[in-house]
Formats: sequence, structure tokens, C-alpha cells
Amino acid sequence: MLRIAAFCAALILPATAALAAGPDAGAPAGVYRNDPSHTSLTWSLNHLGLSNYTARFVKVDTHLEWDPKKPEASVLTVDIDPLSVRTDYPWPEKENFDAKVGGDADFLAGKPIRFVSRTIRVTGDKTGTVEGELTFRGETRPATLDVTFNGSMAAHPVSKLATLGFSATGTIRRSEWGLNFLVPQIGDDVKLVIETELVPDTAAQAK
Repeated sequence: MLRIAAFCAALILPATAALAAGPDAGAPAGVYRNDPSHTSLTWSLNHLGLSNYTARFVKVDTHLEWDPKKPEASVLTVDIDPLSVRTDYPWPEKENFDAKVGGDADFLAGKPIRFVSRTIRVTGDKTGTVEGELTFRGETRPATLDVTFNGSMAAHPVSKLATLGFSATGTIRRSEWGLNFLVPQIGDDVKLVIETELVPDTAAQAK
């Protein structure tokens, strides 16, 4: 009988403690930056109708002024190093293809890439759009991201930091930024897929 009582207590007490503590209120308002270890930005485009060529950027700096009570008042800025592109080209001893894509005039031209939000619209409980200006190759044009808010925590169970999580997708037409190399044989539409977790700015800088 004592063993049964002890077993029941072991099941009930943690749940009671969790209820007493209340639900996680989520990450508070403030300035956040992406956690590089939980951030990916991949892009793809059609390659001669045979496949979707896919690559990624590894140096992405996201700055978010977050307002959980009024998400549409938040402000997002994303800076990307074009020379951080990774194509996984299989013969680096023959050609530094990453450097070519990131730096050559026919490609990204080594110029900084930046996205700045102008309008954020909430479209559902966890969805929204971010309309802004995208600059690369020295030219600035409008661009839109479709965003899913995956949730937030006031204290991540491992890092103990306030953490936000987002997924986003978007499509741009590269020729609008003067990147006309082999259009239309190689697709004009570039698809973007973003996954990121953000932590308070001061914590991100300390990493």
C-alpha cells in the first residue's frame, strides 16, 4: 500500500508543481538576435528543368525588435554575408565555386545582402507576412516573406534564455536585381526557406 501511495505521489506532485507555476508566458518584448546554431537559410532555383539546385548561407545576422502584444509593430532586419554561401561543390580542389557564386560580378558580386521589414501583417493565430525591402548586388527591391510563428519560451529548458521560433518562405525573381545569368535555362525564381530561433540580443552577442 505504501508503495502504491508513493508511486501516485511521484506522478501527481510534478504536475501539481507545474500548474502552480503557471504556463510559460512566452518571450517578453525586447531586442532579439538569431541563434546561429539554430538558424538556416537555404535557397533553390530550377536547374535546366532537371532538378532544383539548392545552397545556403551560413552567416546570417537577424535583428528583431519584438512586440508580443502587437506583433505587427515589430521590426525585422536581416543581414547576410554573400561570401558565406555554401554550395557543397564536390571538387573544391578544381574550383572555389562558393567564392565564385558569392563574389563574381555575374552572381552575388560580393555585396552585402540586407532585408528590412516595412509592414508586418498578422494573417492567423500563428501566421503572417513580412513585406520589406531586399538589397543585394547593390540594388533594392520589394520582397515578401510568409512567416509562421512557431512559439516562444520565457526560459528555454536548456539555455534558460527567452527564445522565439519562426519559419519563413519566400520567392524572388533574381532578374529584378540584375542577376540575369543563364535566364531562363536556369530558373529566374529563387525560393527561400528560413528556420530560426532568436534569443535576447545581449545573449547572442556573448556567444
